[in-house]
Amino acid sequence: MISWQSITFIGDSIITMPAAAAIVIWLISAGAWRMALSWCLLFGGALTMVLATKIAFIGWGIGIPGLDFTGISGHAMRACAVLPVIAYLLLQHARPSVRVCGVLLGFAAALMIGLSRLVLHVHSASEVVTGIGLGTLVAIAFIRQSEGQPGLHLQRWVVGLTMLGLVPSTHAQPAPTHQWVTTVALYLSGHDRPYVRKPNGELARAPGTSSEH
Repeated sequence: MISWQSITFIGDSIITMPAAAAIVIWLISAGAWRMALSWCLLFGGALTMVLATKIAFIGWGIGIPGLDFTGISGHAMRACAVLPVIAYLLLQHARPSVRVCGVLLGFAAALMIGLSRLVLHVHSASEVVTGIGLGTLVAIAFIRQSEGQPGLHLQRWVVGLTMLGLVPSTHAQPAPTHQWVTTVALYLSGHDRPYVRKPNGELARAPGTSSEH
């Protein structure tokens, strides 16, 4: 049986970021420059929102205690944005019913990744829900925009090479994104200790003895 830890790993940056980059490569190699730009803007904008909420909390303690919210779940957002879009692109020339089923399976897998964040007590419900909502908006917006574009013909050899390139990521360690975001947040805020969520849901500064700079 697949563990929740294995499920949550699929949404890690070490996998979803290269997968998002692969989408760009597929589109550019197919000559779909507008679609590639659209994907970059939508996905990049969502990533910026995730980072902004995390930095705001870690650096300044800006969150919503009543909702136990300290930042949008990056795992949930990336999974909901990337997996359905990959299914949509790979099934471009399949029957509409098959393509719809593929996209729905992509969303279902992404929801499982979001659920894993709750089961593993990494995020609160509000953080996962906002991540799922934001990622879903990205995927739906991209798919709707793509429907009005001329027929897309992905280069199979490009798809194959990028898929092979993702294989090493599945055996890598999770990316230390939280440490990176914390470093950036502390640098920007000028604080020496990050804000954290206590077991009782309270939002407070992490314990420490050094003075702020």
